[in-house]
Amino acid sequence: MPERIALITGASGGLGTHVTKALLDAGFTVIGLAPRIQASDFEHPNFTALPAALDSLDAAKKAAGTVLSRFGRIDVLAHLVGGFAGGQAVADTDDATFQRMFDLNLNGTFHILRAVIPAMRKAGGGRIIAIGSRAAEDPGPGVGAYSASKAALVSLIRTVALENKDAGITANVILPGTMDTPANRKAMPGGDVSQWVQPSSVAALIVWLCGEAGKDVTGAAIPVYGRGL
Repeated sequence: MPERIALITGASGGLGTHVTKALLDAGFTVIGLAPRIQASDFEHPNFTALPAALDSLDAAKKAAGTVLSRFGRIDVLAHLVGGFAGGQAVADTDDATFQRMFDLNLNGTFHILRAVIPAMRKAGGGRIIAIGSRAAEDPGPGVGAYSASKAALVSLIRTVALENKDAGITANVILPGTMDTPANRKAMPGGDVSQWVQPSSVAALIVWLCGEAGKDVTGAAIPVYGRGL
């Protein structure tokens, strides 16, 4: 099988660490993007660290250009970057919190999609997987800005799937429930961890979507709720 190139955004985060290791184990050459990522974060000959943020289209194009100039193509984009803020009702949510959720969960996605899709179309194929949230389809009180940003993400990815099916590109979004990450354990010390989704399960699903068996799945919003269903 020819070398497969995967660009993972948020590669050193609570989920990103699992996804990066899973794709490396599956034989991918992985470029891990995160603001402070280092080569030493993953001791693997097929891993390349790309310290960068996705706070503008120019930054995203520069990052994608770096990958393309070195490796020639991007077969997989696993976009894991995101963030959470909540605790207030919509009527009490300030502009800064609302905008921050869209900057983290939607705008960065928009930037990296615009940077990567042209190269995938030129190559005649690719796999795009983004991480949404259960809140995108099952919102709750106090998380209106977060839920709205993730719902918009789902719509964006589904649109990308429709617009690029002619080029052999698949695009899907995974909707996890609360994941068992160090950040979530710190933020919710009283949470019932037994009900949380294991990051390794999400990582395994991403590997499957990138493989031959996942080639016909596109435009899907895939729930991964675990025991918290």
